[in-house]
Amino acid sequence: SKREIKMRKLDSTKVRPLKTEQLLHIEDHDFALRPGFGGSPIPVGIDVQVESIDSISEVDMDFTMTLYLRHYWKDERLSFRSNKNKSMTFDGRLIKKIWVPDVFFVHSKRSFIHDTTVENIMLRVYPDGNVLFSLRITVSAMCFMDFSRFPLDTQNCSLELESYAYNEDDLMLYWKHGNKSLSTDEHISLSQFFIEEFSASSGLAFYSSTGWYNRLFINFALRRHIFFFVLQSYFPAMLMVMLSWVSFWIDRRAVPARVSLGITTVLTMSTIMTGVSASMPQVSYIKAVDVYLWISFLFVFLSVIEYAAVNYLTTIEERKQLKKRGKASGMYSMDAVQAMAFDGCFHDTDVDMDLSPFPEPCEENETRASQTNISNTDTPRLKRKRSLKGNVGRIILQNNHVIDTYSRIIFPSVYIVFNFFYWGLYI
Repeated sequence: SKREIKMRKLDSTKVRPLKTEQLLHIEDHDFALRPGFGGSPIPVGIDVQVESIDSISEVDMDFTMTLYLRHYWKDERLSFRSNKNKSMTFDGRLIKKIWVPDVFFVHSKRSFIHDTTVENIMLRVYPDGNVLFSLRITVSAMCFMDFSRFPLDTQNCSLELESYAYNEDDLMLYWKHGNKSLSTDEHISLSQFFIEEFSASSGLAFYSSTGWYNRLFINFALRRHIFFFVLQSYFPAMLMVMLSWVSFWIDRRAVPARVSLGITTVLTMSTIMTGVSASMPQVSYIKAVDVYLWISFLFVFLSVIEYAAVNYLTTIEERKQLKKRGKASGMYSMDAVQAMAFDGCFHDTDVDMDLSPFPEPCEENETRASQTNISNTDTPRLKRKRSLKGNVGRIILQNNHVIDTYSRIIFPSVYIVFNFFYWGLYI
């Protein structure tokens, strides 16, 4: 009757299926079950196009990748008649009404499907029931890195795909086109890494409670660019080590100059080592950069210890000489090192030290000495002035300790040998 027809039109709970749903017979099947349920496992082909590798984090030991993930399978329940044998393409709204593979990323930390301006999902159905399901996804996954050779290292990372619910008895994952199933954008580049290779592989994963699962691997090797670390760590460390050697050519009695130079290089090396460690994970093993920086720090530290030994031995030697000449005794006598520390002037061991408790300034001493006409040619002070004017380098060599002489050869030679073995071992 007309009344019953009107009541049916007003009933909002009964909605007629869409035209596409009628064409695919979605209402006639239970898509909660996989295709061929109860029979042989359904094969699901996978191919991946990597759009970009967005970041590599050494601290978090992970990487972020954006890719196009495509699934291929056949579901005869979705077959339809087509005179021109053309496929139909749908967006993400149809996904919730049919069966799709439940592929997930193993060891992933974060992942999402892009949804600007709409969800980046495509579903293409062919008349014979073959289905193409494509997603654009950004995923952050773990990468188990080994930093024992950092920064001269090569890291091997992989993104792993697997079905969450269906084991190998229900679903068989495989690469659709073999090794050609994995393609990359030609313009992929990273600031600190060079991408050596991309490869696809497959295997099985076993879980004690659920069984065996097919697993697909996207493998890629990353080789680190060394030039950045050469500029930021290695080259400054080399300069600090060579700068510490300058003290071997400074007069052994110039205590402030040699001590300040040694302390400055030690503090600078500590700053370089702290900066490198701050950008790295706190691993329990020694990295290659740690070996180089610690050895460099040892060379700088030994240069400071070397001068401590020189200064100590020089003091003992001069005191022995003064005792032999009978000038070490007396209330107001002082040796060359003490005089240097008191008035800031250089004193030869051959020069008689001023016995007054308050020596006059250097300039006054020199003026007074120039005005004194006693023994013009035999005075040791005049001899020292002439030698300084004539050959400064020879005087510096004579006034350096034998340890300084050997250090000028031993320190650079050992450091060069160390660099030779270091770069030969890690490169």
